[in-house]
Amino acid sequence: MSPIQFTNGDATCPIGEGPKIIVHICNDIGGWGAGFVLALSQRWPAPEAAYRRWHAGDEALPFELGQVQFVQVEPQLWVANMIGQRGTRPSDGKPPIRYEAVRQALAKVAQFAQDHSASVHMPRIGCGLAGGKWEEIEPQIEATLLAKDIAVTVYDFG
Repeated sequence: MSPIQFTNGDATCPIGEGPKIIVHICNDIGGWGAGFVLALSQRWPAPEAAYRRWHAGDEALPFELGQVQFVQVEPQLWVANMIGQRGTRPSDGKPPIRYEAVRQALAKVAQFAQDHSASVHMPRIGCGLAGGKWEEIEPQIEATLLAKDIAVTVYDFG
């Protein structure tokens, strides 16, 4: 099991060769307009458009926690819209992040990555507006992606 590779940079410009998946966390209420999604939308309109169609019920895939929508944005490059947060604001003192949903979604990403021989790229998912803690997210990445020998790069912007 290779360790997570950490690098400074922009997760919308993944490094390395071969097929790649950019992973990020979405909410379960159809909101798209703050955080990392702004960088995605600036680079490609397709992930936001697909997410909005999915939320509107125009996809067969259920729009619910733990699900993932894969949107091809370039040859050999996909964006994984993972639903891993409940709403957009804390509720009853709990942040929006839902760790079990993130784990379920990452397991789906792992299968997609294996099927496409792809590496996985992401910002520190769940640790911004979702209110999560990296020490909770990292073990999930290890258990779902690294355990299957999928190369993972995490980007710290700046």
